[in-house]
Amino acid sequence: MLRWGFLGTSFISHTMAKAVARSAGSKLVAVSGRDPARLDAFGTQYDVPKRYDTLEAVAEDADVDVIYVGLPNDLHARAVLAAAAQGKAVLCEKSLATTMDDARAISKAVRDSGIFFVEGLMYLGHPIIAAFGDVIASGRLGRLRMVSATYAADIWDVVNPNGNGTVFNLGCYPASLLHYVLKRGGGDAVFEQRRVQAIGNRSPKDGNICDAAAILRFDNGLIAGLTSTDSFGMSHEFTVRGDLGSLRFLTNPWLPAAGDNSFEIEIYGHPVERITHSSDHDAFDYQVQLVEAAIANGHREASSPSPSLADSLEIMSLLTEWQDLTESAIAD
Repeated sequence: MLRWGFLGTSFISHTMAKAVARSAGSKLVAVSGRDPARLDAFGTQYDVPKRYDTLEAVAEDADVDVIYVGLPNDLHARAVLAAAAQGKAVLCEKSLATTMDDARAISKAVRDSGIFFVEGLMYLGHPIIAAFGDVIASGRLGRLRMVSATYAADIWDVVNPNGNGTVFNLGCYPASLLHYVLKRGGGDAVFEQRRVQAIGNRSPKDGNICDAAAILRFDNGLIAGLTSTDSFGMSHEFTVRGDLGSLRFLTNPWLPAAGDNSFEIEIYGHPVERITHSSDHDAFDYQVQLVEAAIANGHREASSPSPSLADSLEIMSLLTEWQDLTESAIAD
């Protein structure tokens, strides 16, 4: 039985608490929060026996095996460093951080302590993503030429004002799936061999970037367009085009739900083929299961497609480059 300690009581912690409750191999034993009323309500709802007002107290609890960091992303580094200092395994929400300095600090603490660590890009643990990756790696689409990705969600009124805007909040999803495509379809080195241009709009609410777009060209010739926004819509799109065919997700690749999740393959000149994965579990259920399996087997990282620590750093490098270029373009 894996004993979880949660940091934070936000909506994402509620989602993860339900996934932990659905698993026969996990239980939630401790939680921390800054608001006493919300902390008590959360603890009561999920029958959590230990409730703390600091994240350090959860990390120091001897009855906790793994820390779930459900805090705003600007607090991730502090939380992971506290957990690593106590030798606790960590599942840290996306994005890894909001700066490369914080990301490197997380990486150093994880490597120095030897703890298990995985970034909570939960969708990567769902079987539909592994099936998608197998198609990319098979060569059925031919030489990969273009990727088009958009994630839009009307969540401007609940986003963290210290989170650096949509690139880190939602852009991490298309960026991480692009990273997976390039690893499966081109090898480990391709992602870093890129040129990037970016543009965006700033939110009048908090001054952060609320709409962002990037065009990337990789040295292997692949061109990708990434867009994200947290100021309008509830929509998604992810399409990969090769010189022999294309693949398009029909359901949201970044929020696979229980039930049917699917994508379609069109080999040019042939009928469209639909690939569907049916399951009683959603992406958060699979995320809990992969953490359980990795820790039970003594692994320090989750198995692919879930990101390794090196993968998370590479994704962060793109997010910070995208952010910096967008800020510069707006300033000009």
